[in-house]
This record gives sequence, structure tokens and C-alpha cells, in this order.
Amino acid sequence: FQWSSPPEAIERLKAQEIWLPPPQFYEFCRLCNFSSLGELQKFSSARALEGCERWMPVMLSAPDGFIQLLPGDELYPEDPDYTGEKKIIMSTDKKVEDLMKEGGIFHRIVIKNVNSLAVYVNIQAKYKHINPLMMKCDNSDYNSRL
Repeated sequence: FQWSSPPEAIERLKAQEIWLPPPQFYEFCRLCNFSSLGELQKFSSARALEGCERWMPVMLSAPDGFIQLLPGDELYPEDPDYTGEKKIIMSTDKKVEDLMKEGGIFHRIVIKNVNSLAVYVNIQAKYKHINPLMMKCDNSDYNSRL
């Protein structure tokens, strides 16, 4: 076990010293908005009564990777499968790069492989939550439309 700050953990992921599942990578990117635990506690206390939104990532399979779609993303389904009972599998013949270039409203995690993750968000977070900092652990450049 090793304690790391969120930015340190992301750097260790980039260096392929550790692995973070996509949901944890997303949360580490959110935690990078805060420079101290006190700042995080202050934010958490101030927004605690605002409410929460239930959501589930929806996986979109592409020939060269995956995109975890999150609520607000233009490709997120209107009726997501919260329980997994429907076993909906979304797939496309388009490459991840093409989907990113064509898109405009993003709330997604792009996964090229186990050590290549990137968060793209340009929507307003609900309930006074804070969006993750857009970070990537690969060399892709999809920022032209963000």
C-alpha cells in the first residue's frame, strides 16, 4: 500500500506504476480540483444538501477502444440500463478519434487500453457537484472541439 495525493496517483498511472479502474480515475480527476483536505471538506459540507443524481456509465465499444458514456453526454441513452438486466451492448464501427471529433457535448471516459484513460467533460455538473479536471493518461489529442 502507498498513500498518494490525487495528482500523484494520476502521475503514477501515467507512468504505468499503478492501475486505476475508470470510476476511480474519474473521481481522482474530480479530487484534483482541491488543493487540500480542508478545501475538499468545505466544498463537501457546502453542497451536501443539494442532492445527488443516480447514474450508471454506459459502455460504447469501438474498434480501437471503449467510451464510458455518462449522463449529459450526447451519446448517453435516454433510458440507461441501471440494473444490467437488459444487457444492452452499444457498439459502433467508428473509431474513438472520429467519435471525439464529431461530438460536441461530452461527459465521458475514453479507454484505449488498461493504462490509457482520458476524461472529457464540457457539461455543467448537477447539484453543485464539481466536474473532474479533464486529464488523460495517453497522447491522444481530442481537444479541438472542447
